[in-house]
Amino acid sequence: MKYYLGIDNGGTTTKAALFDSSGRQIASASKSTRALYPKPDFVERDMEEMWAANCSVIRSAVSRAGVSPADIRAVAICGHGKGLYLWGRDGRPVRNGIISTDNRAYEYPVRWREDGREAAAFEYTCQHIMACQPIPLLAWLRDNEPECMENIKYIFACKDYVRFRLTGEAFAERTDYSGSGLVNLYTGEYDARILETFDLGSLNAALPPLKNSTEICGFVSPEAAEVTGLLPGTPVAGGMFDINACALSAAVADPAHVCMVAGTWSINEFILPHPVTDGRVLMNSLFCIPGWYLIEESSATSAGNLAWYLRNMSPGAEDIYAHINALADSVSPEDSCPIFLPFIMASNVHPNAKGCFVGINAYHTEAHMIRSIYEGIAFSHRWHYERLSLCMERLPESIRLVGGAAKSAVWAQIFADIMKLPVETSAIDETGAHGCAIAAAIAAGDHPDMGSALKAMTSVSPPIMPRREFFAAYDRKYAAYKKIIQALEPVWNDFTAQ
Repeated sequence: MKYYLGIDNGGTTTKAALFDSSGRQIASASKSTRALYPKPDFVERDMEEMWAANCSVIRSAVSRAGVSPADIRAVAICGHGKGLYLWGRDGRPVRNGIISTDNRAYEYPVRWREDGREAAAFEYTCQHIMACQPIPLLAWLRDNEPECMENIKYIFACKDYVRFRLTGEAFAERTDYSGSGLVNLYTGEYDARILETFDLGSLNAALPPLKNSTEICGFVSPEAAEVTGLLPGTPVAGGMFDINACALSAAVADPAHVCMVAGTWSINEFILPHPVTDGRVLMNSLFCIPGWYLIEESSATSAGNLAWYLRNMSPGAEDIYAHINALADSVSPEDSCPIFLPFIMASNVHPNAKGCFVGINAYHTEAHMIRSIYEGIAFSHRWHYERLSLCMERLPESIRLVGGAAKSAVWAQIFADIMKLPVETSAIDETGAHGCAIAAAIAAGDHPDMGSALKAMTSVSPPIMPRREFFAAYDRKYAAYKKIIQALEPVWNDFTAQ
């Protein structure tokens, strides 16, 4: 038998899953990853602990699958985009990694928008700058931790750091780096003018060589084999930005479908054969299928908000997700609910906006609170979707939903009703790892191209149809959601971290 190992390094969890040649998930393992909060709006990760988590889930997934490591044809890794993972000249991490929900550098994009440097970089990157991207974070380190700068040997994205530890070979993969403001989208290569625009030109030499998602970027080293249980010499593919992997798992290979990822981040994306260069969308990046661009609207405003609520506010239950789904389902779309702004970790409207419930009264129960979280997160996705729709050359046939919301029939129905489109989900639990396994199968030579691999290794659920009778109720709620955001605009800077 042929097996493929996919590894997914998300913002809160590290996962590994083994798949067979039909794309069936054989076994998986996951481990929560500890986030460090040294100051308000700072979100970091111990890079050694992160590597240890990867080793642990690899060992567990392979053990649970009961397959021989010799039958694993190839490995591929995905991870959260943005953020910053620096490897030092001294053979160690330069400092803690910085996760994509970090907001310490929020002032830099604002300043660069005003002084014209964002517009200058946009000519090459086709992206608006986000505070969690490598360039603002590097500028912040230059100005606040200058002792780090001389030690930087490699500038890694999350999953490229893990692959480096697995193989000992330093490479960068195009989907991730093209989404991080470091690559010229027209050439698909680094462009020295980008870092120079932000007075960071000395770091151009620290950018690892670029590879594609399905290219082999090294082989499992003897040292990594000892701690992971993999066979030395197992090929390791480039892998991809996790939002590419989720889109692959949902069989998004043409513009007919929009992929929404409801995880830590609200990811809303579709593909085109060209970038959108008029500034109407937040991000363009290179998709993992050659010749296609990923058009993206995103923010850290999705299911991570629900995780925060359950961790801190809910009394809990034996099966917490069955419990909260039943609570949410007990409230009609037309019932009175608070409006929830899902800005616990970040915002898509103001760099200092914070999460809140608006409109709570004595009538409301926990069921109303849960329903309002489900709806507020879907409203944030709709906000992004409406921006994306301005760039679409045709209306999509469906939304392919993955992430936490896709595992809840109640929540998927809310998405269908709020977006007014059919919602389909992937048949796979670990969609990020699944997308990686697809790339690994191609890298191993078991499929000639992405089309062949997708046909053999993916399937989606029957569509959940939108219910027209609830469109008006949701339109009223969404209008209130936007009015509340506008009304709170003047107060957000009062919450700026000191």
